[in-house]
Amino acid sequence: MSRPLTRSRLIGLAGAGLIVATRSAAQPGARMHQRRIPASGEMLPVVGVGTWRTFDVGGKPEDRAPLAEVLRRLFEAGGSVIDTSPMYGSAEAVVGDLLAAANTRDKAFIATKVWTTGRDNGIAQMRASMRLLKTDRIDLMQIHNLVDWRAHLPTLRAWKAEGRIRYLGITHYTQSAHDELESVMRAEKWDFVQINYALDDRAVERRLLPLAAERGTAVIVNQPFGGGGLLRKLSGRKLPDWAGEIGTTSWAQFLLKFVLANPAVTCVIPGTSKPEHMTDNLQAGFGAYPDAAMLKRMISEISV
Repeated sequence: MSRPLTRSRLIGLAGAGLIVATRSAAQPGARMHQRRIPASGEMLPVVGVGTWRTFDVGGKPEDRAPLAEVLRRLFEAGGSVIDTSPMYGSAEAVVGDLLAAANTRDKAFIATKVWTTGRDNGIAQMRASMRLLKTDRIDLMQIHNLVDWRAHLPTLRAWKAEGRIRYLGITHYTQSAHDELESVMRAEKWDFVQINYALDDRAVERRLLPLAAERGTAVIVNQPFGGGGLLRKLSGRKLPDWAGEIGTTSWAQFLLKFVLANPAVTCVIPGTSKPEHMTDNLQAGFGAYPDAAMLKRMISEISV
């Protein structure tokens, strides 16, 4: 996802145990907010990184160096979630190599996917992912875009019982799939669901986010910048002064804090290959989140 060159209901949720508040991002050693994974009670940092397109690079050191720094900054801020997939070209291999080179596998919450048809093909693909990621256990294995989910779910359940994966989930990234996704969420028990959600793409607020909260399913949000288009659209505009009331200093943080204001959201995974953008994104994991009144102002702001 391309990015511009220029980027200019926490209290109640913390009381409910959904968010662990940390010190201000300006304080040395601060760590970002965390939210609870309902299936286990484990706490997960609220801002991670996606690898679609951004980590699909060759083996040249000069191409991989910025990505190593992206991961270093993620971990330094207390983040952990790295989302990837076999469909993302060389991304799995790049992530595996970078984590091994930096000896930081223990800092990462690796989420990847199975994206093929047929039980045996799924097993082969997941084994390949483990080899590429240089790990014998995946934190979250997701059925990508619901592809042949009935064939893969028994394998995911068996692998979870065996300790090969820690959590299982499903994903999609388009509004056109929401009806099917809702049916699958109701039909089976999932630890995670990954869905599209952004300030200009709020359809999941109607049924999917409430359903996830009802069924105890953790939510990872993809495309929080509206597929990149919304962020590019806003990049030439001045950030409203009132955005500073929640510590927001860039449009990226503005958009991410909108998503994270929803208590059903566990983690958001904006993609980037630029260390400075990773640092910017991470700031959305600190400080306050919009209340209902500010959320309305945010929606109105992008409608102008």
